[in-house]
Amino acid sequence: MTIRVLIVDDQAMVREGFSVLLNAMPDIEVIGEAVNGREAVAQVEVLRPDVVLMDIRMPELNGIEATREIVAADSDAKVLVLTTFDLDEYVYQALRAGASGFLLKDASARQLADGVRVVAAGEALLAPTVTRRLITEFSRISAAPRTPALARVGDLTERETEVLVLIAQGLSNAEIASHLVVAESTIKTHVSRILVKLGLRDRTQAAVFAYEARLVTPG
Repeated sequence: MTIRVLIVDDQAMVREGFSVLLNAMPDIEVIGEAVNGREAVAQVEVLRPDVVLMDIRMPELNGIEATREIVAADSDAKVLVLTTFDLDEYVYQALRAGASGFLLKDASARQLADGVRVVAAGEALLAPTVTRRLITEFSRISAAPRTPALARVGDLTERETEVLVLIAQGLSNAEIASHLVVAESTIKTHVSRILVKLGLRDRTQAAVFAYEARLVTPG
């Protein structure tokens, strides 16, 4: 299947550059562009993309608010945030708003395409060290566990809690299965149940939840 992508950035050069790189991939098609968050929300509703490449700093409606609105609309589109700096406080806010991960704007064509594929597949960009560092750093913004998060942890079984912690540490399903000495299909089932019980969209949201509930200690 072809992955349909919407590119959102207020700089024409960035939009054009990403369009050229992604359209060169046999399994990816750029179906539209937007110059700000407000236009992005409208385009998502009309075009129904699989992945939205979302800049953060834009006029009218920034990427954080646009991401929040797209998620609130129960869209199937996955948001992949674009940023210039890896330790950007706004990126953490975007992850909390529902983004599935982030990429630096200077990412190579291969990194960009791989990122789109990973997010489209329902996974999350958690493996890179820089992503774990970002989540860790900005989870410090909340000095104490968030009460709603703590309350919802009680809905998980002991094994599900263990899997959630490993997700937050950036492990893939295969790595978690190896660590717990179980089948990968079993881990996939646990992950699905975790997301349903906690009302989360994907693994990135699960990782943020784990940090905010202090199941994983920053540092």
